[in-house]
Amino acid sequence: MVFSYLKDKAAVAELFRTVAPKIADRPGGYTRVLHLGFRQGDAAEMALIELVDFNEAALAAAPKAAAKKTTRRSTKKAEPKAEEAVEAPAEAAAEEQKAE
Repeated sequence: MVFSYLKDKAAVAELFRTVAPKIADRPGGYTRVLHLGFRQGDAAEMALIELVDFNEAALAAAPKAAAKKTTRRSTKKAEPKAEEAVEAPAEAAAEEQKAE
């Protein structure tokens, strides 16, 4: 059935010998469509279709994402409120006057 669509024995052989084993355990989403814009001559829309996780050149060039090491919970302690920050210098000045 595949050969009736492709009409190329080498393409069918590569599809079933190299591509199929690599993506056999994938649950779906085998292709990626990248829209390239419009062709200059006749303004036909162009796209690039690739097999996901099979384009070795793109996989080698793409940087691996680093594991995120932060959490949503805040680890910082609450900073003093503005009112408390104003009182601290006033208290320090009062203590200095008492000491004198």
